[in-house]
Amino acid sequence: MTLPSMIRLHDTDNVLVTTRIVEKGETAPEGIVTTAKIMRGHKMASVKIAQGQPVRKFGQIIGFAKSDIGAGDWVHEHNVVMGELAHDYAFAQAAKKEALLPEHERATFQGYRRKNGKVGTRNYIGIMTSVNCSATVAAHIAREVEKQGLLNDYPNIDGVIALTQDNGCVIDYRGVIFDTFKRTAWGYATNPNMGGVMMVGLGCEGFQIPRFKEAYKVEENELFRTMTIQETGGTRKTVERGVEYVKEMLAAVNNVKRETCPASELVVALQCGGSDGYSGITANPALGAAVDILVKHGGTGILSETPEIYGAEHLLTRRAATKEVGEKLVGIIKWWEDYTRRNNMEMNNNPSPGNKLGGLTTILEKSLGAAAKGGTTTLQAVYNYAEPVTAKGFVFMDTPGYDPVGATGQVAGGANLMCFTTGRGSAYGNKPCPSIKLATNTPIYNQMIEDMDINCGDVIEGVSLQAKGQQIFDLMLKTASGQKTKSEELGYGENEYVPWYIGAVM
Repeated sequence: MTLPSMIRLHDTDNVLVTTRIVEKGETAPEGIVTTAKIMRGHKMASVKIAQGQPVRKFGQIIGFAKSDIGAGDWVHEHNVVMGELAHDYAFAQAAKKEALLPEHERATFQGYRRKNGKVGTRNYIGIMTSVNCSATVAAHIAREVEKQGLLNDYPNIDGVIALTQDNGCVIDYRGVIFDTFKRTAWGYATNPNMGGVMMVGLGCEGFQIPRFKEAYKVEENELFRTMTIQETGGTRKTVERGVEYVKEMLAAVNNVKRETCPASELVVALQCGGSDGYSGITANPALGAAVDILVKHGGTGILSETPEIYGAEHLLTRRAATKEVGEKLVGIIKWWEDYTRRNNMEMNNNPSPGNKLGGLTTILEKSLGAAAKGGTTTLQAVYNYAEPVTAKGFVFMDTPGYDPVGATGQVAGGANLMCFTTGRGSAYGNKPCPSIKLATNTPIYNQMIEDMDINCGDVIEGVSLQAKGQQIFDLMLKTASGQKTKSEELGYGENEYVPWYIGAVM
C-alpha cells in the first residue's frame, strides 16, 4: 500500500498532516504545492489562514495564526500562537449507561487474588523510604537480597524493589505535601501488586513513620515492617536487619498462586510520553479503543496528566456521568491555571521540545490527542492525585504531565497495569505495575524495538483502530497473566517512583 504524503483528519481542518518528509515544491494531495520542507508528523496549511484566524486539526482549534499563513506553508510554532477559547462544557449531556457484556462473555486473566479482594498482576516485595536520607540503605537491602540469591527458592515472587524518593523531611505535617505523600506511600504499600512491604526511615524526618501508621491504623505484621536507621544503630545494622525482615516475609509472600480472574479486576493506568504528531492519530485513539473494550468487560481505565487535557477538557465534561463530575474536572483545570501563574509559568510550556520536534505545536493540539487515550465511554469519576480509585469504567485522576509523577499517582490509586504511548521513544517502565509500550509510528517502533511492545504506526497504513484496540486489549490480558513487557525485560521500574510535591519545601 502506497501512503499519501499527507492526510486530512477532519473535514473542517485547514491543515494536513505529513506521513513522511515532504520536500519544498512537492505537489501534495489536493493539488497544493509545498512552500517549505516539512518533516514527518508535522502540518501543512491546506488553505490560506489569515492572521488571527483559528488553526484546526481533529476538527478542533489548536491555535491561531500569528501572521498570514499561505496554502502549502509549514504550520508550526513560528506562525501559530495560543489564544483564548470559550468552551461549551455541556456537562453530562453525552453521558450514557454503559452496556456491559454478560458475565459469561467477559474475558479473564490469571492474577493474584489478595485477602482484601483486590487482584494483582505481579507479586513484589517493596522496600519504601519515608525520606531521602534512607534511600541508600533501602537500595543496599534490595541489592543484598539479590546478591545472596534469597529469591531463588521463591518462584512466585517477582522481585524485591527499592522505591526511594527525594523528600520527606522539611515539610509541614499539616500541609499538602505531607498529605499527598502520605496518600501516595500508602497507595503503593497497598497496591495489589505488592505482596509485602518494608518502610525504612532515618528517624528525625518530617514524615514520621509512626504518624503514617497511625493515620492508616496499620500494625506491624509478617507482610508489613518498619524501622529507622537511628533506632536500629546505623547503616550496616539497618541493612542487616532489613535483609532479615525480607527473609521472614519470603514464605508468606510466595504463598500465592495465579488464578482465573475477570477482566473487571484490571485497573489500567493510561500514560503518554515523548508524544509526536501521530500520537493523536494512531496510538492514543487505539488505546482509547482498547479502553472501550476494557470498560465493556467491567474494567477501569485511569486517564491523567491534567496539563495534557488542557483545552480538550470540554470533550470530557460532556461525557461526565453527572454535572458534579464535570464541574470537579473544570475546578481542577482552574487550579492548574492559577498554579502555573503563581509559579511564573504558562500552560503552553508543555509541549516539550521533543514534542515540538515531533510535530506538536501547542498544548491544545497535544491535549486533543492525549485525551483520545480515554476512549469514548462515560467519565464516571474524577480523583485527586493518588486517591484510591474505586469506580469502575473510565475515570480521570489529577496529576502533572511529567510521566513518572503522573504514573506514580495512578499506581498509588490502585492501577495494576499500565499502557504507555510514545512517538519519540520514551524509555520507561514501572514497578510494581507492568507498563506496555505503544509506539505511535513504525520508524520509532523499528528503531527501539527492544523497548516497544506494540507498533501502532500501521494504523496510518490502514489497520483499523478497532483491530489495534483489540490487539492492545489482548496484550493487557497476557501481561496481567504474567507475560513480561519489554521494559520489565530491560529492568526498568525502581527509579520511576516519583511522588508529586505540590507545596513549599522549607
